[in-house]
Amino acid sequence: METFKNFLIITLLFSGLQLKAQTNQETTAKVIGDKNYVFAATSASPLNAADINNVMSRMPGYVGNGGNINLNGSNYDLSVTPDSLVAYLPYYGRSYTPKIGDPNDSGIKFTSKDFSYKSTKTKKGGWLIQMTPKDVKDNYNLTLSVTKTGNASLTITSNSQQSITYNGNINWPKVKKENRQ
Repeated sequence: METFKNFLIITLLFSGLQLKAQTNQETTAKVIGDKNYVFAATSASPLNAADINNVMSRMPGYVGNGGNINLNGSNYDLSVTPDSLVAYLPYYGRSYTPKIGDPNDSGIKFTSKDFSYKSTKTKKGGWLIQMTPKDVKDNYNLTLSVTKTGNASLTITSNSQQSITYNGNINWPKVKKENRQ
């Protein structure tokens, strides 16, 4: 009787996991199709990890790896709607041109109302999305690779900065958020 009880518990656990994954796939397909989602960054991987390690290793209490910076618990994201792109992401890496104005204005922060957007379905059931804002002062190219379960990787290239990649998840859009710039 105890064996049957354990078998039943394990079966229920696995069936619950399968239902969750299926709902996640449906949600991901819907928000990508509607072009209405938020990419929530959980980690950043700068192109120049060796330089980041050199700087970070001089800071007290540093025990991590500069090649992958943990962003869990932060509010860094990229919001995509049919009429706008709103980026609020940190930047770790080398800039080729200085930012004029506020020295605390670092990171990749912009709001674009004029942008190109191309979504392509991949062979594995995910999406490859390419976005280029046309009305921001920096020349950014964003490539978002999304799995069918909602895991995503965002690579941002620019003429004025080294490339950086963020890993995270695709989520439902938040309620109208304030302008954080």
